[in-house]
Amino acid sequence: MKKILMLSIIAISMMACKDTKKPAKVSPAKTAIPQQEIHKELYGFWVGNFGTTEELEYQDDMSDAIKKLNINIKKITRDTVIAQSVVSGNSRPLLGKISEDGGTITFILQEPGTDKYDGKFEITLVGDTLIGKWNAYKTALEWPEKKFKLLKRAFVYNANLMLPSEIVYIDWSEHKMVKTLDTLEDGTIDSLDANTFYRSASENIFKVNASNTLLKEDDLKNLKKLDLQIIKNTIFARHGYAFKKQVFRNFFDPVEWYVPVKNNVDNDLTTIENKNVKLLDRFTKYAEDNYDTFGR
Repeated sequence: MKKILMLSIIAISMMACKDTKKPAKVSPAKTAIPQQEIHKELYGFWVGNFGTTEELEYQDDMSDAIKKLNINIKKITRDTVIAQSVVSGNSRPLLGKISEDGGTITFILQEPGTDKYDGKFEITLVGDTLIGKWNAYKTALEWPEKKFKLLKRAFVYNANLMLPSEIVYIDWSEHKMVKTLDTLEDGTIDSLDANTFYRSASENIFKVNASNTLLKEDDLKNLKKLDLQIIKNTIFARHGYAFKKQVFRNFFDPVEWYVPVKNNVDNDLTTIENKNVKLLDRFTKYAEDNYDTFGR
């Protein structure tokens, strides 16, 4: 009887051991289903003028006031829009939403607020144009609201792009005052009022291409400092560099083919361009500028 009892205990123990080795049933993990992307036809660069109402409506030369804005739409779902704004050399991430009402598409896109010039974009798609306004979070800024009209633009690097000759390339940000001397009939010299003189580029900036031609010293030795600076920065403009300096934004923002894309293009330069940049820098260091007088 004792033997039978012992065998029973052993059998029960073995069955219990088998039960403990059975893997516990695990409920299948619930994975979030990614939202379907919509309106992919709107992905890409949207580029246009960015300024106050007065600046955009002013008919005279406002090249130093009007800025070029690029909004890069990267992803759209029902709940989220991911984009990026580039203006005045400042690249900012955008996050927001899309809404559709009666066939009208609108966006609310917000910059993160960590920069003093951050704000909110309110945009409506009208035909093939994004029209809207930007309001700064800091309302005490000199220009807390700006408007824009953006058209979709493809960005493609092209080494043959040149600056348009119909634009006058004058550095309005830098000048010097020169007094004019006048010799009177009695032989005395009279000092007239001082005139304002500005740096201006020559026609060489329309002839020298530092992206498709390996330059020689003879190509540069007679050029003015501003010529050398523009020729060099045209290399960067072809690659979509977003200029921070006002003087270069004044030169390139009005150019139709120029699309500001990113803050660093060093790794995008070709072998020819890298060699030319070094040569241009060497000549720029010792070059001088001619100052001309212009009415404004």
